[in-house]
Amino acid sequence: MKAKILFLEDDLNIREVLTEYIKLADMEITSVENGKNAIEELEANKFDIAILDIMVPELSGLEVLEYIRGKNFEMGVIMLTALGDEKTQIEAFNTYADDYIVKPISPILLIKRIETLYRRLNFKNNTKENTKGLFIDKDKYQAFFNGESLNLTVSEFLLLETLYSLPEVVFTREQLIYQIFNEDYIGNDRIIDSHIKNLRKKLPENHIKTVIGVGYKFER
Repeated sequence: MKAKILFLEDDLNIREVLTEYIKLADMEITSVENGKNAIEELEANKFDIAILDIMVPELSGLEVLEYIRGKNFEMGVIMLTALGDEKTQIEAFNTYADDYIVKPISPILLIKRIETLYRRLNFKNNTKENTKGLFIDKDKYQAFFNGESLNLTVSEFLLLETLYSLPEVVFTREQLIYQIFNEDYIGNDRIIDSHIKNLRKKLPENHIKTVIGVGYKFER
């Protein structure tokens, strides 16, 4: 199948040149010049990979990235920008960008980066879809059961991932709070009970067991 690419770039020359190279690589591409149009395309169509410039009109590429991850779209994201400072790169990776490329870049090298990411995404998706039972995607903070997303919140995911990573190990509420909130949380540790209750509703099978007087564990 052809990779479907969304390309956000406000520089007309760069947009036209890279669009032609991507087409020649036998990929489908939709090019837009501002962040608002990028959001409109994302709402209307499904893409495999988004290539996002950061300094564009309407909404920045980072804001489009936040929208993509906030909606949990199953797609890869490559930031392609003239901004090479460490702070911006860290911000992009903290928002789960898959790659960060500083302009200028050879069109051929960009194609190779796209192909590499596309192969990796296909491998992950095939693994996820063919996995029976529970599947944890740590990179995207998502959990699946028999290929279907459980639609967990970030706190629910972190709680499940912690329990799942060490099956049969009993965690106290205090330990689980640290895994989710670190040392910043101030409040009742019974918040964990609320998250556990919600997790049990979303999991088709009850893998999370209560250890009376101690806490919780994941039972395969």
